[in-house]
Amino acid sequence: MTSSPRPAKAVAGVDIGSITAKTVVLSARGEILSHKVIHGGIVNEAAALASLEGALEGAGVGRAELGYLVTTGYGRIMVSFGDKNITEISCHGRGAHHISPGVRTVIDIGGQDSKAIALDGDGGVSNFAMNDKCAAGTGRFLEVMAHALGVPLEEMAELSLRSRHPAQVSSVCTVFAESEIISLVSQGGSTVDIIAGIHEAIGRRMRGMATTISPRAPAMMTGGVAKNQGVVGVLNRRLGIELSVPEEPQIVGALGAALFALDELRGG
Repeated sequence: MTSSPRPAKAVAGVDIGSITAKTVVLSARGEILSHKVIHGGIVNEAAALASLEGALEGAGVGRAELGYLVTTGYGRIMVSFGDKNITEISCHGRGAHHISPGVRTVIDIGGQDSKAIALDGDGGVSNFAMNDKCAAGTGRFLEVMAHALGVPLEEMAELSLRSRHPAQVSSVCTVFAESEIISLVSQGGSTVDIIAGIHEAIGRRMRGMATTISPRAPAMMTGGVAKNQGVVGVLNRRLGIELSVPEEPQIVGALGAALFALDELRGG
């Protein structure tokens, strides 16, 4: 007598970014079982697999018990595993809608790109704008600026909030902005004011991008830069809307991918 195949215990979504790999594991009922974020200089297939394996271990799920796997993100087509790949625009929209069903705008700033996404009432993407040609105004941009100032990246937000007179930083091109920062430091500029000026420069760039999709509330910010309250505050003011930030803003794309995987499991 032939035994029936075991029912799938879970599904997963893996978001392969430029400098981080994120995985979310959902139960077959749609509950979040675990997530794992792997940080690396350049994310490759090994980092993506480490993220997946870490999340599966946290969920107590074996690879053989995984019913469907969707990959997304910057490096989704560079990995050999996964049953399907879906664009990060769709996955960020789906994940944000799942967290907050009323959300209409998603601002995502990752390691190497940034996105402004307009959603309809069902969480579908109605419009979007994206910068993936350079690191201007992204997490990588902030890392380079922090290094130029000799300030730990994780301290930039708190320091910027002390500023009363943000410095004028005219460029968000990583190369030109770094030169500006070095010049401001040599002129005796205040570190807190320079950091605030960097955040203002990011805000100007993101406002220009977001304007093309006519952002409206409710709005959410995702991606690693969403952990920087200095940048979030500038965007709130420049966009004229309050951005909510999920408890773990880096996994929203992976969550969306996992939800698409759940659709496939249930449909198939």
